Amino acid sequence: MQIQDVKLAVVGLGYVGLPLAVEFGKKRPVLGFDINARRIAELKEGKDHTLEVDAPEMAQAKHLRFAHEAVQLAEANVFIVTVPTPIDEYKQPDLTPLVRASETLGKVLKRGDIVIYESTVYPGATEEVCVPVLERVSGLRFNEDFYAGYSPERINPGDKSHRVSTIKKVTSGSTPEVADLVDELYREIIVAGTHKAQSIRVAEAAKVIENTQRDVNIALINELALIFNRLGIDTQAVLEAAGTKWNFLPFRPGLVGGHCIGVDPYYLTHKAQSIGYHPEIILAGRRLNDSMGGYVVSQLVKAMTKQRIQVQGSKVLVMGLTFKENCPDLRNTRVVDIVRELAEYNIDVDVYDPWVLAADAEHEYGITPVQTLKQGAYDGIILAVSHHQFVELGPKGIRALGKPEHVLYDLKYVLTADESDLRL
Repeated sequence: MQIQDVKLAVVGLGYVGLPLAVEFGKKRPVLGFDINARRIAELKEGKDHTLEVDAPEMAQAKHLRFAHEAVQLAEANVFIVTVPTPIDEYKQPDLTPLVRASETLGKVLKRGDIVIYESTVYPGATEEVCVPVLERVSGLRFNEDFYAGYSPERINPGDKSHRVSTIKKVTSGSTPEVADLVDELYREIIVAGTHKAQSIRVAEAAKVIENTQRDVNIALINELALIFNRLGIDTQAVLEAAGTKWNFLPFRPGLVGGHCIGVDPYYLTHKAQSIGYHPEIILAGRRLNDSMGGYVVSQLVKAMTKQRIQVQGSKVLVMGLTFKENCPDLRNTRVVDIVRELAEYNIDVDVYDPWVLAADAEHEYGITPVQTLKQGAYDGIILAVSHHQFVELGPKGIRALGKPEHVLYDLKYVLTADESDLRL
């Protein structure tokens, strides 16, 4: 297949797939496919509830069409799969969306077709899990009748500076010729350039360690924060001082959630354990980061007790529910750990987040956010996400939400040490 012969389809139009489909749609005909008919109807109206692509940018993708019926995929010969790869309740990889997408494609796969996966997986998953599904459903043979590629997504939700086209892209293919074609295809839209990996497994491993490295580094800073809190030292002041050295990495303590950092390490550890190796550092970092919600609540309760505020039956406001600032993404947010831990103390919790649709919060976590902030209503306030609306409120605006005696816990260093009662 030559680049001019490519008939492209992007399968899965969430935070990853839609921006990708839009960029390709500016350059060449592309079919954007999603099994969610409501999502397709929304996109046809030029709306994106993820806020990753606005209406004017979507309008620029003049060659992009949308569909939710799988039969329409048959017109394509190159498929890019961008479905979620979450973990289950036991923190094991859940490849169900990936398998189902592969089954769907297997039904329309033709000789010479190429399936490129972008979903985060462990090394080997594309060829060990996805390809056998494609073979079984299609009746075709891998690397004889059809081919595969892997190009890991690097989307950063809510980031308007680092976009699909401006982030360097890792590419790979199941044969040298396919690798060249995959790389050439992505170079049509990636102005930052591409890096062609030696193999699909190398590309898979590169993706999974990007966020594992960040997770371990944040875990170290979280542990340092626990130590410094016991010593009565302000962690932020320490990090600012250490940061004056040119090679000190600028990580900050906090909750670690989202679709990547809090999930990807479990894909790598799963694969490591399957070959008989027990990862020590990675799993220790995961345990520490997953414990931070409970630690935050314990610190708040202690501070309330010291101020003689009755904990049981008290009212606490949690400001922010998304996993990061200025985006509506609720995937794997660890703010829910704080909400659930507060409930264990029989504390009445209000969650407020101007970026979140109440229906999404209710569906994902059974949490119904309040729609307005109440003045002078709270015994405790936890500033969990640094949305710009909260930053603009400032210390006086946030303090005004509390009762005359209350505790303000700033998890995001929005306020100075003097303006809050507690910081990580």
